[in-house]
This record gives sequence, structure tokens and C-alpha cells, in this order.
Amino acid sequence: MEFNKKKNIILGITILFLFVALIDGWPHGFFSFLRFVVFVATVYVAWMTLEEKKEKWVWVFGFLAVLFNPFVVIHLNRELWSIIDLIVGVFMLISIFALKLERKSGSN
Repeated sequence: MEFNKKKNIILGITILFLFVALIDGWPHGFFSFLRFVVFVATVYVAWMTLEEKKEKWVWVFGFLAVLFNPFVVIHLNRELWSIIDLIVGVFMLISIFALKLERKSGSN
């Protein structure tokens, strides 16, 4: 599967989780899982952009990985996290179209 298609699938799933998180009433465990999903997705996309030598994108996705990391949690209130989830979800939606990765998986 080509890099761009993988990136789009990964970001699409992550966007879905971020937008579902905007619905009120989820238990704390959902948000812990959300952190993990966003963290893994952003680390993987950051690695993909590093492979493509798209340095600015590496920094952006690296920052998002730090923000959502499940190991050293950044404690903010739910209202602020909702705003962050919305902004990051919209950013990821835009990046599906703005970030183009050319390399095919498995090629060096």
C-alpha cells in the first residue's frame, strides 16, 4: 500500500475518534484510549513524513504526539481538550489533502 493511502486511512480513523470525543458524556477511559490512538497515529505519520524528508510536517506531528502522549499526561480541563480535539481534527482533515507522500511502502 502506498504511503499516502496509509496516511489517509490512519488520519481518517484518528479524525473520527477526535470528533466522537466532542460528544459529551464519555467515561475517562475513552479519553485515555483517545490519547493513545492520537499518539500512535501522530508518531507514525511523523515517521512517514521524516522518510519523505518533509521536515515541517515532522515537527507538527511530533508536537501533536507530545501533546497527546499517554505516558506523561498534560492535564487540562475537558472544555480546553474539546477545543484542542476540534482544532487537531480539522488540522488532520486538512493534512489529508495538503500533505502528499510519494514513496511506496516496502521500497527504499
